[in-house]
Amino acid sequence: MSVRGWALLVALLVPVAPRVAAAAAAEQRLTLDEAIGLALRKSEGIVIEREALGAAAAAARAARGAYDPLLELEGAADRSQPPVNSSFSGAPAGQLAPETKSLGADASIRQLLPTGGALTLRGSGARATSEGVFTPLSPAYSTEAGVELRQPLLRDRAIDGARLELRVTKAGHRGAAASLRRTLNETIAAAERAYWALAAARLGVSVREEAVSLAEEQLELTRSRVQSGSAPRTELAEPQAEIERRRGELLAATETVARAENALKLLILGDGDERSWLASIVPADSVAAEAAPVEVAESVERGLSARAELELGQAVVDRRRAEAAFASDGVWPRLDAVLSYDRFGLAGARNAAGPAAVPAGLDGNWATSFQSLGRGDFDAARVGVVLGLPILNRAARGNAEAARHLERQAEADLARVRNTIRAEVLDAAAALQTAGQRIEAARAGREAAEVQLSAERDRYGSGLSTNFLVLTRQNDLSRARLDEISALTDYRTAVTEMARATGSLIEERGIHLGGSSQ
Repeated sequence: MSVRGWALLVALLVPVAPRVAAAAAAEQRLTLDEAIGLALRKSEGIVIEREALGAAAAAARAARGAYDPLLELEGAADRSQPPVNSSFSGAPAGQLAPETKSLGADASIRQLLPTGGALTLRGSGARATSEGVFTPLSPAYSTEAGVELRQPLLRDRAIDGARLELRVTKAGHRGAAASLRRTLNETIAAAERAYWALAAARLGVSVREEAVSLAEEQLELTRSRVQSGSAPRTELAEPQAEIERRRGELLAATETVARAENALKLLILGDGDERSWLASIVPADSVAAEAAPVEVAESVERGLSARAELELGQAVVDRRRAEAAFASDGVWPRLDAVLSYDRFGLAGARNAAGPAAVPAGLDGNWATSFQSLGRGDFDAARVGVVLGLPILNRAARGNAEAARHLERQAEADLARVRNTIRAEVLDAAAALQTAGQRIEAARAGREAAEVQLSAERDRYGSGLSTNFLVLTRQNDLSRARLDEISALTDYRTAVTEMARATGSLIEERGIHLGGSSQ
């Protein structure tokens, strides 16, 4: 292989060096890991998904709040003297009704149960005075303490609004986490594709520059032959025209580099990175790669277990199933069992306007009332059922049918996603295998083109060839080098696509959900 051939091979396998000394200060060398890190920090999509995940986590915590105990306190002072149209109103002489005053407080704690029922503990106390002659105690101290259990037996027994919200928010949180993973996966893949596209474009400029140099050398050789009289001056036209044509290709390749740079900058730079927007990005990682065997079946299995889209689709299915269960439960009539037990306490002083004696055991104050409450002198127990039966119940039946349709729709969409993932992995495997095979073929083609060019130049030096044939061999070598660059960068891109299709790109690049790289 010629010295020039070795130089071009090295250019393919090492990072592209700065080409314009004046622009060296404005160039920024960038590794692939650095590009990925910048893309993850800059991506607005990731910011949006992180906020969505935070909102979903907050919603899940809020749903669990349905099982927080509810404490209710109430206090009231009351004065009443409603007129009584009766000869036995108990009012003092000259009045239509006795005056009653009371000061009381109530407290209750309600706890929602995982069975759909509710347990309530309640208590109250009040001090009341009355002028009524039929009221034996004034002031009177009354106390009460009780417990009530209300348990659904049909509707809301298997699932109620609180449990529905728990299942829905749990599915929403899983879906938000999967959506964040999917966005991370797509962001990394986009950054890698843009990075290798820029690397390929810069290597393409190297090949075009070398092609111009080869044409210029051929022009000098032709000029020497013209000056020595061994060739007519018209021979100069062909290499001169070829130089201009190749310069046009070089300009087009330079524009391709600029566009590839801008595509990468769009992914990794923000609005405040003004200096970096004007700098040239030089990929620091080599495009060199060795093809590795592809395990198709294993890749498909990995894709069907690791892709975030499946978790996202399953989260939708779980939500629809919960909603369908809740809607079907609503078709049942409401039948609740109610159990309660209460104790009462009473004490007080003799009413001056009332009977002459206080009933035994009731003379006292708050302490006496609470003692009576504790002994259970007065109590009440209740066992009952409450039935609510909607006539026709068309709303609940319609909601249940609609929910079942949505559930089946979500299941069908999940099946579609699974098939799509299978197809994507198989396509990625085929592309990866083809790209790996192209590397060796392109390398052999480039080596053969170098040998052909060297032989053609030797024949030209011996007068056995023409400018046309030498320039043709040069073009063949340029195409072969571009084909090798394309094969290498396509393989790099295919590796990225395979990792994206199988859902392993995040783990393979050492990226955490927090967005940092190992």
